[in-house]
Amino acid sequence: MAKHSLGWIGMGRMGYPMAERLLKAGHSVAIWNRTRAKAEPLAKKGGRIVDQPSELAGQDIVFTMVSTGSDLEQVYFGANGLVAGTAGTRPKILVDCSSIGIEQSEAIRARLKQLGCEFISAPVSGNGKCVKAGKLSSVASGPKTAFHEVQSYLATIAASGVAYVGEGELARVCKIAHNVFLGVVIQNLAEITILAQKAGVPRHAFLDFMNASVLGSTFTKYKSNALVNLDWTTTFTPALLRKDLDLGLKAARDLDVAMPVTAATREALQSHFGAATLKPDPSAYLEKDFAALLETVALASGIKLAPENVPMSTGLETEG
Repeated sequence: MAKHSLGWIGMGRMGYPMAERLLKAGHSVAIWNRTRAKAEPLAKKGGRIVDQPSELAGQDIVFTMVSTGSDLEQVYFGANGLVAGTAGTRPKILVDCSSIGIEQSEAIRARLKQLGCEFISAPVSGNGKCVKAGKLSSVASGPKTAFHEVQSYLATIAASGVAYVGEGELARVCKIAHNVFLGVVIQNLAEITILAQKAGVPRHAFLDFMNASVLGSTFTKYKSNALVNLDWTTTFTPALLRKDLDLGLKAARDLDVAMPVTAATREALQSHFGAATLKPDPSAYLEKDFAALLETVALASGIKLAPENVPMSTGLETEG
């Protein structure tokens, strides 16, 4: 079925369902993850699990979904890395779906070019539930001919759409801008939800109104259940959001763009890390979802939250 042999690195909250979509579409995928046990369930769905990234070097196209740029450098160039072998035994195209900095991505692209590999930056918008529901989207940049070769696979993973924005690291810029907006929206959504609650409006009623308004979005809908019922099941951590806000502010300094709202959001998010020290296990609390910053806004407003126990549709019904 496939024109290319595919590899996948990274079986986290996003990587697992993304690779699973390729397998469900009938593609043959070889998979590596640092913790092998996390990848093994996909063996039952047709995935071939390998022991080292270097074992994927013979694949035509290899996708990565890892946490940081340092992780990406390690799986590419480190001991037993994907491209650490000799010429002729490296993938033709590498597609990275992670969220990393612009300069780090540029440096990785330059190293890969010297090794004869093409590099597509393809960060995504959404969480694991979005992947399963077919509502993930992606933005891509890099050599246009290489993009055309991987486009159909990206469209399988990111069924809501794949936007090609040009050469180099332009997709990284788009993703950073996207996650800056994510931070601003969740911070302000928490603030106005607490404002309405303190005035006497139940959170579920307020969010029902917002979601039905012109300002409602896929994001506000799928976060409503968390905000109403205080379900902090992790989709994205506060630390990762802080990293992305910092990347946005750095890009703004480099490009001489004024971003005062982003700066204020970054400082508001920092207060969540301070508030976490009041919890019995601060480290564990900070591994919970970033929507938990609703509690920090409530704390600063003199409100103690309780779940409302009102089921809220996320709008992310999983595809059959």
